[in-house]
Amino acid sequence: MKRFLFHFTAGVVLSLAIAAGTASASPQSPPAQAAAIPKVQIPIQQITLANGLRIVLSEDHAAPTVSLCITYDVGSRNELAGHTGFAHLFEHMMFQGSQNVGKGEHLILVRVNGGDVNGTTTQDSTNYFERVPANQLDMALFLESDRMRALRITQANLDNQRNTVQEERRLRMDNQAYGKTYEIIDGLAYDSFAYKHSTMGSMDDLNAASLEDVGHFFKTYYAPNNAVLTLVGDFKTPETLAKIKKYFEDIPSQPAPPAVDIGEPAQTAQRRMQVEDSFAKLPRLDIVYKTVPANTPDWYALDMLGDILFSGTSSRLYQLLVKEKAVALQVGGGVAERRGPSLFQAIALMKPGQDAGEIEKLINDEFERVKKDGVTQEEMDKVRIQDRLGQAGSLTSTLNRARTMGRDAVYFHDPGLINTALVNYSEVTVADIQRVARQYLGTEQSTVVLTVPKAQAPTALEGPRGNQ
Repeated sequence: MKRFLFHFTAGVVLSLAIAAGTASASPQSPPAQAAAIPKVQIPIQQITLANGLRIVLSEDHAAPTVSLCITYDVGSRNELAGHTGFAHLFEHMMFQGSQNVGKGEHLILVRVNGGDVNGTTTQDSTNYFERVPANQLDMALFLESDRMRALRITQANLDNQRNTVQEERRLRMDNQAYGKTYEIIDGLAYDSFAYKHSTMGSMDDLNAASLEDVGHFFKTYYAPNNAVLTLVGDFKTPETLAKIKKYFEDIPSQPAPPAVDIGEPAQTAQRRMQVEDSFAKLPRLDIVYKTVPANTPDWYALDMLGDILFSGTSSRLYQLLVKEKAVALQVGGGVAERRGPSLFQAIALMKPGQDAGEIEKLINDEFERVKKDGVTQEEMDKVRIQDRLGQAGSLTSTLNRARTMGRDAVYFHDPGLINTALVNYSEVTVADIQRVARQYLGTEQSTVVLTVPKAQAPTALEGPRGNQ
């Protein structure tokens, strides 16, 4: 199991996916015994305050720390055309001070008291989190409640953070090798606006953002009834719940935000694009397919298929493209985790001089092998073992638990998914893998983007110099 992400550094694809094997067995083998999967039992208590704020509490007295996460049900999918980048802009605005907290003091107070703090924005949500010593819980609750109640939205803060976000876009996308590739892929693969645009937003939209626009966005989406507070660590539930009510319950709720249209029409023809990248040193091939939302039976099957095909040096496509054919330096892939239609993606960072069409054919041929012959039970068993290992490592952190439960509460209205996800994977059969490959990985359903290094103009050579 994984929450799938890709990272690209210095032109090298790094996948967080988990290794899979390549042994052989009948594709109709029965699934691994679900009963043999030990259930994870993270204690969870849930309550909803009078103003609609959902609370998820999980006591853990192993260490004298607490991890607090507030997940807001707002991401770039909630943005409108002409107003992109607002969700990410607010991730920065939320650290610029509130009614009783000065500019930057939130970060300072947490860190000088021995904690750590940050925030993240995705297409589907925005979260803010801190991990602090248990005796600093009141401070963390106060800081989060104060900015939920009365964020300091001023023209100076807007201008400053607008510039910060634009510089971040330049650094991470505009001036980074393959930085724009994901933006291009989403824009080409999706039809509905929710997932078609980048979380970073456009420079023009950020420039056009007014103080009134920003204030309206805050009032609409940063309300208690549009958020989930998760707390994991060394606390006692009755007294902590009283503290949460003290800090948060009198914050007014707001009308529910407008619903997001995440519907996607069926794709009936392949989409293709070649782009030049001034910063890339090697060509990169991306093939993507629109599939299903996360936490659905087909999504779990696609996730396991991604592990078998792409994850680790023993995966099928690593063995084929990197080891056997030696046409790629690295491969990556799998299905993203989105609340709407998720992309199943194959990535190959090509060796110089290789034919992109041949690599594309090799990838498609492997997909066809899965459709025809399926995968093996041994491959699935290995993935499940790695899933258990990965989850065990992840859950040692109270902060990971807080963030996971907050996300699952917002995405799926089920923070308890942290206890049942492994069972969902255990129910996937080899027949399910073969079926989803046939259903979603058709050529006419694919979007192909080839990123190539931009040809550099030759530098004029100086003529011979005369005697000085």
